[in-house]
Amino acid sequence: MPCGVNPKVIVVGAGLAGCEAAVQLARRGIAVDLWEMKPHKRTPAQRSDGMAELVCSNSLRSNNPENAVGLLKAELRAMGSPILEAAELAKVPAGDALAVDRVRFSAEVERLVTAAPGLTVVRRECEDLPAPPQLMVICTGPLTSEPLARALAAESGKGALYFYDAIAPIVSADSINDDETFRQSRYGKGDGDDYLNLPLDKPQYQAFVKALREAERVVPHDFEELRYFEGCLPIEVLADRGEDALAYGPMKPVGLRDPKTGLRPHAVVQLRLEDLGGTAYNLVGFQTRLTYPEQKRILRTLPGLGGAEFLRLGQIHRNTFLQAPQALSADLSLKQRPEIFFGGQITGVEGYVESCACGLIAALAVEARLKGVTFDPPPATTALGALYRHVTGEAHPKDYAYQPTNIIFGLFPPPHTQVPKSQRRVHLVQRAQRDFQVWRAQESRP
Repeated sequence: MPCGVNPKVIVVGAGLAGCEAAVQLARRGIAVDLWEMKPHKRTPAQRSDGMAELVCSNSLRSNNPENAVGLLKAELRAMGSPILEAAELAKVPAGDALAVDRVRFSAEVERLVTAAPGLTVVRRECEDLPAPPQLMVICTGPLTSEPLARALAAESGKGALYFYDAIAPIVSADSINDDETFRQSRYGKGDGDDYLNLPLDKPQYQAFVKALREAERVVPHDFEELRYFEGCLPIEVLADRGEDALAYGPMKPVGLRDPKTGLRPHAVVQLRLEDLGGTAYNLVGFQTRLTYPEQKRILRTLPGLGGAEFLRLGQIHRNTFLQAPQALSADLSLKQRPEIFFGGQITGVEGYVESCACGLIAALAVEARLKGVTFDPPPATTALGALYRHVTGEAHPKDYAYQPTNIIFGLFPPPHTQVPKSQRRVHLVQRAQRDFQVWRAQESRP
């Protein structure tokens, strides 16, 4: 090994993917340096110096194993995911979803990181790629710093692309007028009252949509191309698509009934707990790039929010990701620099759980490299394998324009035999569970 090369594996970024990869490697007896640029430097969306900071939302989504993300969580738990271990310790009521107290979650992740054997946290920014044969796993997420982004663009051949994601506002609980709201989960899931709902009749909804369409928005720079992730569109962009778009999207009233009227509202804004103490609520699906004054003005026209105190307002941020099918090899290493691996959102996965899962897959690939064996990825029929299938391009036709995605059943291979549509999801879940167990047993996974 050349002089000056770190004998440890370097993992860059102490977000969800980086912490998952670093702890998984350390628990497999591999020495790790986990590089994190905070507190010396933060990205525009970060507000704390803690590890695994959840920026956009506090929800890790459904726990139901018949849901694709619920199935992915089950596989991660079976693989000993430290991120899900921390999430269970920091969870707050959220129906059948797994939502967490952000501050406690970050603290639990940091506790698990510092307790991992042979893992050292190094507070420094990664500004360039190391000399071979140093092994590095880059998990810098959607807000990769400019120096590293430039280095990756130069080495990847295809370069790094970007689109813009938006962050939802958070409101203080004691500033909400409870007389204009009701507590209820859709279809009574969970404890039945985990969400706070703001009901709108048709005139109120139409006025809200009109206000969004006419509101002042943050103007992008001339060099910025707005490329939104379809599953995380700003509310004003949805409003522009048609008057009913929000009512069929984040403001859909299905599964809810206002106890004051006994009727389903025309539209509903759902608020989800942000912390165990119940001091703050997140406006579910209300990511936005409206200017701050416009956000305050328009959101305070919603029922219950007339005197709202906003703890955080929405904003836009860059999301950097690789054209992974073109830039990465089968073990998620850079084709041009095979000692550099990638995990998390920078590979083109979207979502907290997906980022964590991709960090795990990268750790398994590094372990295989160090053992001198061929990387054996999870079967494509599993949730982990379906996500890997997306990153490697196997889930898409050749003319597919690669873009970030959550885990969805559309990424799974279709059934080999004819299955009735009503049984298709059950079939995919049962197949995934069976194949995952076989893969783990064959590979002697811990």
